[in-house]
Amino acid sequence: MKYLAKLIKVIYSLYGFTCFFLLMLLLMPVVVVASFFGRVKGGNVIYNICRLWADTWLFLIGIHHKNIFEAPHDRSVQYIFVSNHISYMDSPVMMKAIRRQNFRVLGKAELGSIPVFGFIFKQAAVSVDRKNPENRAKSLLVLKSIIKRGISVFIFPEGTFNQTHRPLKDFYNGAFKIAIETQTPIKPVLILDAYDRLNYKSIFSLSPGRSRAVFLEETKTAGLSSNDVPFLKEKIYKQMESCLVNYKASWIEPQPEGDF
Repeated sequence: MKYLAKLIKVIYSLYGFTCFFLLMLLLMPVVVVASFFGRVKGGNVIYNICRLWADTWLFLIGIHHKNIFEAPHDRSVQYIFVSNHISYMDSPVMMKAIRRQNFRVLGKAELGSIPVFGFIFKQAAVSVDRKNPENRAKSLLVLKSIIKRGISVFIFPEGTFNQTHRPLKDFYNGAFKIAIETQTPIKPVLILDAYDRLNYKSIFSLSPGRSRAVFLEETKTAGLSSNDVPFLKEKIYKQMESCLVNYKASWIEPQPEGDF
């Protein structure tokens, strides 16, 4: 039975990723056309296409998504969304979570090398190579220009997958510096079930089931200065950490006393 269960999981995963790429191939011509309309108008169209892709793919593989609002969420307000990062499934879940709002995501530059997906990523996302200080600085400037155009941004402040089995990894400063410099409120969004739907350890860990995104209370940055970056980062970290613990996020494991 153990080997049969593994075989079924592999078959399901192959089915899931076949659907993933076929849907992208079907939508690719529309993305190509949209890319000629510029980073703003064309980018907004591409994000709506990505939402359609996420809706269809998650339906086909049996993942049902729900947004949970721990605090009121005003879709007319421009935000810097920050979220935990635990799985490749975070991307489609992000598209299910942020609805009827134009936004851009900051993503790892290496994602641009993935066949098919990479082309769409380059058209829609702001890429960053966190190992390159010059590239990081350029990415921050691009994000600021996007915010000036009235578009929200979505950032994973952990930078990469959290493999610590703590609620969160340490945060980078970038999201909080941008929030203060542009006086844009921060809205934390927690992704709870992506770790169970697709574990970072194996692409053959894909599984159907629930998906939840939790919207937390926003933090306004009006009046804050660059000296407040550590304070703001710690406040958001503790807010997100506490909620992940309350929701019993499945990747959290007991830590030695004094470490957690």
